[in-house]
Amino acid sequence: MDLARSIRMAVDTGKVVIGSQLSIKQVLTGSPKLVVVSSNCPTSVKMDFDNYCKKASVPILVYSGTSLELGTLCGKPFPISSMAIIEQGNSDILSNSQSE
Repeated sequence: MDLARSIRMAVDTGKVVIGSQLSIKQVLTGSPKLVVVSSNCPTSVKMDFDNYCKKASVPILVYSGTSLELGTLCGKPFPISSMAIIEQGNSDILSNSQSE
C-alpha cells in the first residue's frame, strides 16, 4: 500500500491528531506512534518536531506532498502541515514509516 493510501486509512479507521500545536502536545505526552509532516512544513516547526520526537522516541515521516495536498488527503478543506498518528487503525502506515 502506498503512503497516501496508508495515511488516508489511518485517518479513516485510526486515531489521528491534526495540526502542529496539537501534534507537539501529543509528542510531549509520548502517545503518538508516528508524526507525519508535509514537505513544506515551516522549518521552525520541523525543528521543534525533530527535537521533541527525538526525546520521546517518536518516528517522523516527511510526506512528499505539500500541506494542501496532505489536507486534501485527510479529507479536510484546509492545509495540514503536520499530524500525529495515535492509533493506526487498519492502516499499515507504521510499517511504511520504517521502510522509508
